[in-house]
Amino acid sequence: MLLNYHAEYRKKLTTVEQALEVITNNCNVFVSLGAAEPLMLLDGLGKRVLEQDLRGIKVFQLLPVQDSLYLKPELSERIMHISMFAGRPVRELINQGFAEMIPCHFHDVPQIIQDYLDVDVFMTTVSPMDEHGFFSLGTSVDYSLAALKKAKKVILEINPNMPRTFGQGIVHISEVDFLIESERPLPELFPEELKAEDLRIGEYIAELVENESTLQLGIGGIPNAVAKFLKEKKNLGIHTEMITDSMVDLVEAGVITGSAKSLHPYKIVGTFALGTKKLYSFLNNNPMVEMHPVSYTNNPCVIAQNKKMISINTTLEIDLWGQCASESIGTKIYSGTGGQADFAQGVLHSPGGKGIIALYSTAKNGQISKIVPTLKPGAIVTTSKNDVDYIVTEYGVAKLRGKTYRERAKALINIAHPDFRDELKFQAKKLNIL
Repeated sequence: MLLNYHAEYRKKLTTVEQALEVITNNCNVFVSLGAAEPLMLLDGLGKRVLEQDLRGIKVFQLLPVQDSLYLKPELSERIMHISMFAGRPVRELINQGFAEMIPCHFHDVPQIIQDYLDVDVFMTTVSPMDEHGFFSLGTSVDYSLAALKKAKKVILEINPNMPRTFGQGIVHISEVDFLIESERPLPELFPEELKAEDLRIGEYIAELVENESTLQLGIGGIPNAVAKFLKEKKNLGIHTEMITDSMVDLVEAGVITGSAKSLHPYKIVGTFALGTKKLYSFLNNNPMVEMHPVSYTNNPCVIAQNKKMISINTTLEIDLWGQCASESIGTKIYSGTGGQADFAQGVLHSPGGKGIIALYSTAKNGQISKIVPTLKPGAIVTTSKNDVDYIVTEYGVAKLRGKTYRERAKALINIAHPDFRDELKFQAKKLNIL
């Protein structure tokens, strides 16, 4: 006998206020990242904390993208944001002590949830239910499945703007406690305007990409510029953590086909997506795209199964030993480890793989070199000297893997801004590297 899923849907459908009644003092609340943030539920949570004078609530999330009431510093004694990757809305909160952070590799987040964290409530945005009683996690599979499976209570925000995606990100109505409906537009991330440095770096990186390579692209101007220079490549594939608008452009240009992939041929594989409406439309009911948990997509052993796997990421500062500080400026938190280290390690064991980390040669309008003798005190090393491969600036490419410290220093100084090369040589001699 067929179950009446629509009757169950109506039974669990409620208001934001009623759904959030399950959140009381000392609750641990997990929410999905990026475009899957449950906007109405998060706004309602802030109001509930104020109206009910709740205390001891913790909200766990990686990469928040919206400014929400509960993130206001004056509420931090009642409701604390626990970040695993500091997005723009919480960056300063963390540095000022109004939010906290758990350091982690992205691929480890599901296991950290499973082994170390209590999940009282899980909230996310999903696509509308299908005739079989399933919702799609859409743009955010990553750690969402792990949090959902462990949660005591699950609240879904149903939004027709959320794309239905293929892969492992499905949730059955039997796993859900409360449903609310929303038609709010999904958060969008618009491409940055490309600078001249982005274009030069993008061109250098594109020269390193062979036909039939599989790519992981990060976020920002440099990865977008790389995509611009890949239009003449053939049969590229995607195995990434984040799916972006630039990948859609390459599919439409016939560059990304996935036909040469050794793992999941013909499929774009990712764990979350963040971009514009164009990207979300592309993802909707598209069998070319598969979304999997981050414990799979970012597992270095899985990454290594892709031949000619190329990771392209950015860093904030690199020293002459090759240590990349990608998540803090000195002791000031800027982002998080994310998947950079996952892919840096994975590509090194891929047949023909390459790990590429890019950065501008200077900061503060040319006043500061981002290639430095030693990292700023307290800087967090994201990609270690043992995992670094290629470094690219607007002045060229430095191949570091397999090189001595002396060879590395020479290669990095050659791609530093010319105004800083003499000083870098002087400091390298003082450090007995040159």
